[in-house]
Amino acid sequence: MCSRYLGFFLLVWFPGALHAQSAALQCAAPSLDRGYFVPVKETYSHDSKLTYACENTHKPAVEGWWAESVCQHGTWSHTPRCIEEKACIPPTIANAKYTEASEGWYEEGNIIRITCDKGYEHKDNIATAKCINGTWSSLPMCERSMSACSEPPKVPHAVITGLDYQDLFAAGSEVQYECEDGYTIDGVHTKKSTYCLSGHWTEGPVCGGGRGPGTDLGGSAVGGTGRRPGSGHGGTGTTSAGSGTRPVGGGSSTSSGTNEEEIQNAPIESCGKHPSIPNGEIVDTREMFLKYACNTFYTYVGPKTVVCHSDGTWSDVPSCRATYCSVDTHQYRELYSDGVKYVKDGEGRKLACVKLDEWWTDHFSEVRCTNGRIRLSECCSWLTIKSLCSGTLRKRRLLLPLDLLTE
Repeated sequence: MCSRYLGFFLLVWFPGALHAQSAALQCAAPSLDRGYFVPVKETYSHDSKLTYACENTHKPAVEGWWAESVCQHGTWSHTPRCIEEKACIPPTIANAKYTEASEGWYEEGNIIRITCDKGYEHKDNIATAKCINGTWSSLPMCERSMSACSEPPKVPHAVITGLDYQDLFAAGSEVQYECEDGYTIDGVHTKKSTYCLSGHWTEGPVCGGGRGPGTDLGGSAVGGTGRRPGSGHGGTGTTSAGSGTRPVGGGSSTSSGTNEEEIQNAPIESCGKHPSIPNGEIVDTREMFLKYACNTFYTYVGPKTVVCHSDGTWSDVPSCRATYCSVDTHQYRELYSDGVKYVKDGEGRKLACVKLDEWWTDHFSEVRCTNGRIRLSECCSWLTIKSLCSGTLRKRRLLLPLDLLTE
């Protein structure tokens, strides 16, 4: 008898509960001032869509002259709203953040200032944008900083711990390697950190194994060649690749009793991993040679091609010499503090100056790099005659850790 009454109760209660749940998921018709929408209903079920447009002199608060909104769990995906045509909607700027307006849009004349994400810097020193007649003027962009680093180098028998993968790291970033079980860095430690400094990673660990004869410092089998692999790290001037190493800038690495004249070239696959060079990359891979190119702000120095020798060693590799100047804006009171800026040798760029009052706008210092030395002009407006703006130049000592020039 009890079970019969329970069943009757559930039949009555469940439909009511489902109806209440369904009503909670519904959206009420939006209140749209200065606009209209279709279809017109009193309530809209979950996942229902409506399309709306605005009257003359107004526009939707999203991109386009008409817009669509979706009912999601009792709330519209964006609240349908019409704003003045001269107002601006929030811009989309990659790798940047800025303070969003509480209303969801910006009135004409509003100014936003963006902050670039870590590892990025303002392109052309533009950090602000102004809403003018419904559009943004001089919308800022964030480009990769010259002082940022790409992903840390791969280390055999080691992983990076405590950090999700990312392909760009800001200057000063730290990552920690940890050797796999059975491998150590110096026979004792299993962890070591490396740091991003001026666009390069400091020396990383070498996880050695000691798992019997025929195992090198990285734990890979050498296999009866009679040669002991070189270190190829820590500024020793060598490049290690595959089964052999060869000094950078001269000399050769050969097995015992072999004359250099007897060494012949072999297909590059015979030498294993391709050698890498700081601030450069491989741009052409052929059966018998490799070609490299340097990154922006660096000049190519050394052989045009790199070949593999028959003894498993690489020929001399090129290097990339820095050809740029840097300006640390933190060290100049008249400049807007925005980190370190880089200028190619023989070129110039404009750096934003500190705003002195509300009328002080669009003032910049002309910066030029000549033979590794920086010259800065006085802060001037775009409206100032160019000859007057660049008339007074102050000579600055190079702010780079490069020994290219001396006083």
